[in-house]
This record gives sequence, C-alpha cells and structure tokens, in this order.
Amino acid sequence: MPSGAQLVITQTLVAAVAVGSMAGLPAGADLQQKTVDAFDRYVRSSEARMDTEERSEDRFLYTDGLTPQERAAAERQARGTVPFMARVNANDVGRQIDVPDGLIHHWVGVIFMPGVTTDQAVALMQAYDRHADVFKPVIVRSKLLGHDGDRFRFYLRFYVKKVIGVTTDTEHEAVFGRPSSGRAFSRLRSTRVAEVEDAGTPNERQKPVGSGHGFLWRLNTYWRFAERDGGTWVQCESITLTRDIPTGLGWLIGRFVTEIPKESLTFTLSTARKALVKS
Repeated sequence: MPSGAQLVITQTLVAAVAVGSMAGLPAGADLQQKTVDAFDRYVRSSEARMDTEERSEDRFLYTDGLTPQERAAAERQARGTVPFMARVNANDVGRQIDVPDGLIHHWVGVIFMPGVTTDQAVALMQAYDRHADVFKPVIVRSKLLGHDGDRFRFYLRFYVKKVIGVTTDTEHEAVFGRPSSGRAFSRLRSTRVAEVEDAGTPNERQKPVGSGHGFLWRLNTYWRFAERDGGTWVQCESITLTRDIPTGLGWLIGRFVTEIPKESLTFTLSTARKALVKS
C-alpha cells in the first residue's frame, strides 16, 4: 500500500494535472444557440407547472405532492440542518426535452426554519448586498443593482471548487409574489453569466459571455415560503445549464458538472437556515 506521503504526492499531481488541463478543454464548450433554445423550452415547461403550484392551497410545496409516507420522511429530513433534496425532470407535453451540447440539472430542496416568519425569510433573500457575507465562500461578491417594488436586479460572483476552481460573474432578475398571508414565492432568472479568468489577480478578466469552459451557462432559482407549524418551510428549486461531458473527460469534469448544482443548493438552504434560526 502507498504511504501517506505517496498519497499526498499523488493527489497533488492529480490536482495539478486537472487544473493544467483546463486550458485544453475542447472549444465545443462554447454555448450554442440550439442549447439556449432547449433550455428556454425546458424552463417554459417548468414555469407552466409552477404557475399553478404557486397559487395552490394544497400543492404549494414539493413535499405536499408526495404520498403520506414519503411526505413524513421528507419532512423529518427537512426539519434538520440538511434539507430534503429531490431531482426533478420536466418534459414538454409528455415528451422529453433534449438539450444538444448541454446538460440541465434540476433539483428541489426543502428545509424547515423553526421560529422564523415568512417575512424574515423573504427579507434575507432580498438583502442582496449582504449575500456575499451570508453565503460565503460560494458567493464572493454581491450587489443590488436595482429595485422597483417586487422586482430586483442584482449581481453575484460565484466561486466553486471540486479539484477545479471556477469563478463566475452573474447578473439576475428576481420577481416576488405573495399569494396569501404567510406564503410567498420568487422567481430568479440569470440574465448574464460570464466566466472569470485569473480571478483575484491583477490579470483578472471576464471571458465573453457563452465562452469558456461551460461550467455555468444559466442559473434559475425558484423560492417558496410557507409559514406554518411554528416556523417557515422554505423551498428552492434550481434549474442550471452547463456544458455536456465530452468523451474521455469524465474523470476531469464529470463530478464538477453533475455534483456542484445539488451541493450548491444544499449549501444555500442550510446556510439560510443557519442565518435565520436562533440557536
């Protein structure tokens, strides 16, 4: 068996090779219009379903649609510090939506925040200038760009790492709604996503939108807040578009592309709970 020192050396070499290989990723990672069109079709299908759920009395949260046994298990999980998570798959009139040269990652998470009101949870999500403090280290910078009633425009810089470290500058639009007392929802859609090269150095620069390694092309998140049971149930549904995984490069970017969306959503919900729930 290799010694501890040998393992460290091996891991270091693997990381160095991975980072060094970033520049060698194929040009096919550039975003294509056909990929955008497929993502937009997927989002339209998903949001059509949300139109009904956001105003439903008995199917407001994902867990409301589960069987009694499944719901009980999901809510037990959601009452802890780690959210209940589930993968979602939308279709277009019963037909699967193919995404050429891209992958859609669609997850929903639910967490319970005891002693927290819907107003408090919504206020945290609308405090975009504070997000770099609340959700660090994933969010490095944050800034509110504009605010008009229930509409917000804001900027976020993301940094995520799984062997490979990637920094992305993003801009978003958010719209909030209040269907009834104690309930709220919001829809956040990315409007600009640009990969950042040499982030944090004097040589830092944004790559042209749609170019780069393709680890984040689009990010839409959909929040719901339901005040009941002595607290607030908070749900976030994320729809992320990334590059596909070229043959032979699964060892390098496969886990990054497929695992980061779920891990980021889990982190966001758990961190929001930590920020709001008094110990």
